[in-house]
Amino acid sequence: MMNEEAAFRKRVTMDSSGFVILSDFVPGIIQEMRYHSSYNFIGERIDGYEEPVALLTREAARALKSAANELNVFGYRLKVFDAYRPACAVRQFVLWGIEDTDIRMKPYFYPDLEKQELFVQGYIAKKSSHSRGSAIDLTLLDMKTGKEADMGGPFDYFGELSHPDYRGISDEQFENRMLLQSVMRRSGFLPIDCEWWHFMLEDEPYPDTYFEFPVSSAYLKK
Repeated sequence: MMNEEAAFRKRVTMDSSGFVILSDFVPGIIQEMRYHSSYNFIGERIDGYEEPVALLTREAARALKSAANELNVFGYRLKVFDAYRPACAVRQFVLWGIEDTDIRMKPYFYPDLEKQELFVQGYIAKKSSHSRGSAIDLTLLDMKTGKEADMGGPFDYFGELSHPDYRGISDEQFENRMLLQSVMRRSGFLPIDCEWWHFMLEDEPYPDTYFEFPVSSAYLKK
């Protein structure tokens, strides 16, 4: 275990030179960065989130621009909940799951599961693809109403309801999920089977590297 952790630490870097501010590439994108706020499954601002801004690798940002352009034709904008996630934030998740007895957000985000099950069932990863810089959590915003499209369940709800193929929702809710998924796939992103909002760039530029620098536009190297 120690050797595995030591090997992982060698793949962690503070180099932010391959990252960009997402809104510079997708000017119309909406950002509600949940881990910069206290409205998340832990109930407090997460380590490393110094600014409510979405950062991504340059390659992922370009691909997301393609998705945003296509969705605009359908009358939607993208709304982002999380993008690049520092490795220190993931460590906070793990420690919270193992040691912290605080379950104040359980009724809102994981009412039917115990904290340890969130890791076993894949809702929270001990080594997150977000920390490699090319994964993103998002939804659709209807430009006619100015509201989020109804996906049949909220972001970061841990349970079967959040599985993209879950059919215990209305046809419209399911179609909204499939629209988001199909457009993201065409733009080079892959979904996962337990979260309708999560996508990762298939051809990610740093598949073996995890990043530690803070979520801060000021930190990015010019």
